[in-house]
Amino acid sequence: AIRTDDAATCDAIGRHGLAIIEAIAARRPGPVRLMTHCNAGWLATAAYGTALAPIYAAHAAGIDVHVWVSETRPRNQGLLTAWELGQSGVPHTVIADNAAGLLLARGGTHTIDAVIVGADRIAANGDVANKVGTYLKALAAHAAGVPFYVAAPGSTLDFSCPRGADIPIEERCGDELRCVSGLSADGRPDTVRQLAAEVAVANPAFDVTPAPLVSAIICERGSTAASAAGLRALYPEHAEERP
Repeated sequence: AIRTDDAATCDAIGRHGLAIIEAIAARRPGPVRLMTHCNAGWLATAAYGTALAPIYAAHAAGIDVHVWVSETRPRNQGLLTAWELGQSGVPHTVIADNAAGLLLARGGTHTIDAVIVGADRIAANGDVANKVGTYLKALAAHAAGVPFYVAAPGSTLDFSCPRGADIPIEERCGDELRCVSGLSADGRPDTVRQLAAEVAVANPAFDVTPAPLVSAIICERGSTAASAAGLRALYPEHAEERP
């Protein structure tokens, strides 16, 4: 039952996000160029995904899309997204995290039409916690005038959490930064140390994007402004909940 409900929720997110991509495609010829961060596809859900659900829906509808995939250091979840998109036949390009700002600002043949990310938690005021690096993309998108969307199910909304500043941020193991995992020359999984064990590192797992930087939140019930009023309008059953 949980699996079936999750798949239906992600399918609905995809349909609501598809309308946004369709509107972009109608404005000009050529592919709709989208950027994402972390992995929010069918590897992370029962089916379809959250941030990737609109992309899959657009691809299935015959819309030409191209996805710029942030590698999402240090855990490299973007590499999962790239594998997933490849399995689904969706054109994509992997970029280093720090290349996102340049691509968002450059324009021309590299114009990004929109950024779509998932969320690990959304506060009552519309602030969004997601994989670290999301906030920087939101800032760059805002500066470049590129819409920044968050796609997430209603279960991600936390009406008991007033604002993003109240969300605790996990500090992950420092060896995720000190070491790099991959395949050796003979194709075997291997780990290479790039920093000595005694080197101090900071490795926050998430960051918080303030609601004013979010163009809209796409849920299974539709799209809404990243605001307390917008979220409660979509989920009126939580209207009486207070932090």
